[in-house]
Amino acid sequence: MERLRRRDRQMFSGFTKGEIEKMEKLLEESRLQLLNREFCQKVTQGFNRSSGRAGKPVIKWMEVYNWLQSRLQDFPKNEKRMSEIPKACPSNKTQESSQRPEGEKSPDLSELEFEARSSKDGAWYDVAMFLTHRFLSSGEAEARVRFVGFGAEEDEWVNIKQAVRVRSVPIEHSECQKLKVGDIVLCFQERRDQAIYYDAHIVEVQRRMHDIRGCRCLFLVRYEHDSTEEKVRLRRLCHRPAHRF
Repeated sequence: MERLRRRDRQMFSGFTKGEIEKMEKLLEESRLQLLNREFCQKVTQGFNRSSGRAGKPVIKWMEVYNWLQSRLQDFPKNEKRMSEIPKACPSNKTQESSQRPEGEKSPDLSELEFEARSSKDGAWYDVAMFLTHRFLSSGEAEARVRFVGFGAEEDEWVNIKQAVRVRSVPIEHSECQKLKVGDIVLCFQERRDQAIYYDAHIVEVQRRMHDIRGCRCLFLVRYEHDSTEEKVRLRRLCHRPAHRF
């Protein structure tokens, strides 16, 4: 299953009343289960073909996805807070311990939001909740996480020190001039079969005049997971946290 992640950019406001009513109904019926690229593309295609969109701008599937994710935050939750790490520990197993190593303090993380790196593809995804944690015989700590927009079947154990960090933040147009060669960023990699976030660093910056749409500069980035390079615009870049836990 392809994973997507929510990012806090200004939400698209060009939906018609009928389109909004349709999406509200879909949320009530499906919630998180249908928040994937294929579903959002199908909804977007239906909107763009409808008579109500005649003469209006074409909608992009990511605009539908972002709207649905934003509205999900308004639904009452019976689950734990997105950023809350549960107090419950797993039962003791061979090579695992539910006790924290002596002298190691537990930081107050209740007000933060996190992202975690999946071992399946090396990409970073927003964490919906920390389900439990464990300590291996090596002393390293792992957390079992649930990613935003995915069910229990996609839960993963991740190394807290190496694969969990405070959530990256989208870079605003006004911050363009601060970016320089060598800066480390999180980049939205959009391909035909996937649209996910990877660590990268800036190799080259092509400055251009900004217009009403915002920054028009181009940034050549090199992805850290496979060393491939790509030219992207600012909207696909996020500030990467300076530290992990």
